[in-house]
Amino acid sequence: MKRAIIIGGSSGIGKAIAEILLDESYRVAISGIERDDLSSLSNAYPTNLVVKYIDCSKENCSIEINELVKTLGGLDLLVFSAGIGHLTKDIGYTVENEANKVNVLGFTEVVDWAYRFFYKQGFGQLVSISSIAGLFGHRMTPAYTAAKGYQINYLEALRQKANRLKIPLYVTDVRPGFVDTELSKGLKRFWVATPEVAAKQIYVAIKKKKGIVYITRRWWLMAFIIHLIPDWLRSRL
Repeated sequence: MKRAIIIGGSSGIGKAIAEILLDESYRVAISGIERDDLSSLSNAYPTNLVVKYIDCSKENCSIEINELVKTLGGLDLLVFSAGIGHLTKDIGYTVENEANKVNVLGFTEVVDWAYRFFYKQGFGQLVSISSIAGLFGHRMTPAYTAAKGYQINYLEALRQKANRLKIPLYVTDVRPGFVDTELSKGLKRFWVATPEVAAKQIYVAIKKKKGIVYITRRWWLMAFIIHLIPDWLRSRL
C-alpha cells in the first residue's frame, strides 16, 4: 500500500486529490488550517485516512509532518497544496506577509524536507501546486504572483537536482489556471475547472511522473502566450 501526505488537503484541490488517492487504495494523511467537515471521508476510509491540523505559516512544521510519516508507516508521495492569496488594493506589508509565510517560507520548509526525505529514502515523489500566475506579476496580487514565481523556480531547481540522481525521485510542478475554489473567487475567470476535474488531471500527472503540468491542459497555451507578451504591453494589462 502506498502512502501519501497532502499539505493543504482539507479543502479545494487538495481534498479532491485525497479522495482520488483513497479510492486508489493509498493510505493518506491530510493536513490543513481549514477545519472543514471531513467526517464523510473519515467514515468511508476509517483505517486509511489520517487528519491532522498543521499550520505551515509556523516554523518547524516539518517536525509535525515527520510525525505523520511515522503514523502512516512510510511515505511515497507528498503533495503541497497549501496557499494563501489576497486581492489587494494597497493592503500593505502585514497582510501580504501573512501570505508569504505560507507561500514562501512554509512552502520552502515543506518541499525541502520532502526532497531530503525522499533522497535519503532512495525514492519518492514531491508534487507541489504552484500557479500559472507565477509566470507574470499582477497589480492585484503582487505577493501571490511573486510567491508562485518563487515556487516555480524552486521546483525547477529541485527537479534539476533530482534528474542528476540515479534513483526514482520525481518533482512535479502543477500549474493551475482558474479552479473553482475560495482562492479564485472575486477574479474575472475563464476556463474554470472544478476541483474534481483538476484533481483527476493531477492524478494522471502523478502516475506519469511528469515534471510540469498545466491544469486544465489548455492553460499551456496561455503560458505560451504569456512568454510572448512584451514588457511594455504587460505593464498596461
